[in-house]
Order: sequence, then C-alpha cells, then structure tokens
Amino acid sequence: MLIILSDLFFMYQRPHLQQIIDRLSEPRRFIQVVAGPRQVGKTTLFSQLAALKRWPYHYISADTALGDGVAWLRQQWEVARLAIAGEGVKEFVLIIDEVQKLEHWSEVVKALWDEDSFHNRNIKVVLLGSSRLLLKRGLKESMAGRFEMIYMGHWSFNEMHAAFGWSPEQYVWFGGYPASAELIENETRWKSYVRDSLIETSISKDILMLTRVDKPALMKQLFELGSLYSGQILSFTKIIGQLQDAGNATTLSNYLELLNTAGLLTGLQKYSDNMIRKRSSIPKFQVYNTALISALRRETFEEVRSNHVEWGRMVESAIGAHLLNYSVIDNYHLEYWREGNDEVDFVIRDQQVVGIEVRTATSKATKGMDSFIKKFQPGKILLVGDSGLGWKDFLKMNPGKLMDK
Repeated sequence: MLIILSDLFFMYQRPHLQQIIDRLSEPRRFIQVVAGPRQVGKTTLFSQLAALKRWPYHYISADTALGDGVAWLRQQWEVARLAIAGEGVKEFVLIIDEVQKLEHWSEVVKALWDEDSFHNRNIKVVLLGSSRLLLKRGLKESMAGRFEMIYMGHWSFNEMHAAFGWSPEQYVWFGGYPASAELIENETRWKSYVRDSLIETSISKDILMLTRVDKPALMKQLFELGSLYSGQILSFTKIIGQLQDAGNATTLSNYLELLNTAGLLTGLQKYSDNMIRKRSSIPKFQVYNTALISALRRETFEEVRSNHVEWGRMVESAIGAHLLNYSVIDNYHLEYWREGNDEVDFVIRDQQVVGIEVRTATSKATKGMDSFIKKFQPGKILLVGDSGLGWKDFLKMNPGKLMDK
C-alpha cells in the first residue's frame, strides 16, 4: 500500500503524545497547556489522541470565535458540562486551540475551572497556543497554580529522519517543518509554501493580530535580514542602514523579542558574568528552524552544498537551532561569547557552563576557546565539526545532556 508523506506525518507520534496521555490519565489536577510554533504538530497530536478513543472529548479552535470570545468560551465549556452530566460519563476532555486569540481568556478559564472544581465536575482541560508570549502573560496573570506547560518545539533531525527518512544534509537545508516534507523534490514550490503558509502566517496571525506593532513592514524586514544573517553577530546600529524606515535600536530589539516568542528568530546574548553588559550586548542572530533561511535564499540545496563556505554557515545555524529548541525544553540558557578576535560560537549554562565551538572544513581556527577557558573555567568544552564530535552526530543528541556532570 502506498503511504504518502502527509500520512506518515499523521502516523508518526512525537513523545508529547505519551506525555499528554499520561497526564490525562491522572486524577484531574491541572489544566494542561501545550505551546509551540505553528506547524509543529499540536493539532495533529490531538487528532492522534482522539483516534485512541480513550476519553470523550470536545475540540474547538478559537479561530471560529465571534466577538471578544467570552460568550463563545462559556458556550464551549457548557458542551463539556452537559456531557459530564450525562449518564455513564465519568470524565470529559475539553480541548481549546489557539486560546491566546481570545480577549480575557485567562480570567474566564480560571473562573470556569474553579467552578468545576467546586462542583466536583471531572472535566479535564487542554489549552493549545502558538504564541508563548501571550500564553505566558495570561497564565501568570490569572492561572497561578492551576496549570502545567508542555512545549512542542520544531522537529529535530531524529524526528524528521524517523518520519520521512531524511539525511542530515536534507535536515540542515530543509529544516524541521513536517508538513512541507512532501514538497522538497520541487524546491521552488517548497520555498513558496514555507514563505507564504509558514512565515507570513506566523508573523501575521501570531504577532501582528495579537500585539501592537507600529511598523509591521519593518518587523518583516528585520526577520528576513536576521534569518539570512543567522549565526552572525550584528549590531542593531549596523543593520539600521539596511532597513527602510528603521526607527531605532530599541524598536528593533522589541520586534526581535516578538519574533522570538513566535519561535522564528532570536538574538543570542553575549555570555558574561555581568548582567548589565549581557543585556547591552550585540545580538547573534539565530533562527529556530533552518527552513526559514533556505526559503529566503535564491540558491538551491545543491548549489549551497557545493559551496563549502556557505554550507559551513548552514551547518552552524543548524547546530544553533538544535541548541535553541532544546534550550526551551530543558530550560538552559543559550548564549555566545566574543572579545576582540576571540569567539566561542555557543555557550550553554545551567548547572554548569559549556563552551561549544563549531568548526567545519572552511572554518578558521581561533584561540577563542583557550581565552574562554582562561577567563571563565567552563565545566565542559566541545568541538563540533570535522575534527571533533561530528556535526551529524551532534544533531542526533540531546544537548541538554551536556549539563550532566
């Protein structure tokens, strides 16, 4: 039987599925909040959950809500209450997608959840959202002590390989968007899909529709420039001249933070033991998914692979994206370090400090790691590339394990 890639996408089970099954199997205790960027499989996760037929449920997306959503939210909750009041229904799961789009959602959810707790209604609630900023803001304002967070990040190499049989080279170029996997044989079509259905939708729906942005065109320019310069240290002052109607560095910094909360692009801070210096440091741009770079480039996969310098930059961005996505899951800090001509590509810190240097065939050897060791005495150092731990092997590992002593 022929199985197309979209079917493989549905059949492949991310580890989050078992995590949500385990939590829903427990006595009603917390609201489960599943957050993550667009197109990483949040809705598919609950389609797979529904296929198991273990719980009666009601799934609804806030995209269909009218008005401010308060009445709509209460109506959807009433569906669950009527079901739990029926004969033979001991527990019920209410799943609300894109909840952050509703005004005052956290206050309404809190009130309804507390009412159910008071009346011993066994309604288990799952909230899904693609904007970490708005979800966390609402959760902190009203939901303290009532929720647990599950983060679904971009797909790792191991997942894309298991689901679609991708090679490490394909992953470096095409990134970790599973819905686009069946398009990679037609790269022009693939790039159009990523730009129009992923990038444009993420910026428009997850940022511009939900947050005040005075210069949306500037934010899009910043995203494009930052993605193409992923892996490079570039001051806002330097890039202002390349942007139209650029405003000031503070505006760009705020926009970059919004892009970060949408799981698109971030600016890594310089590692320092001085918090003031760290906050005022020049950012190192880093995408969350290398597909965001490739979709904006004119060159093809084969053209970049044959250019050792450009391919080396793509590999470094893939290493950075791998570290960045796991930093959200494992709660470690990802930074970089540079003083003068000395540089360490990535620094992760939590229980200890780990310096990571990425060196491909075209990379210039520096004394950056030697200087970093003398200044900070890191717990571990790691060379990723042709003469150390292979970059392909690094993409297969959980970098959070580097924190283990």
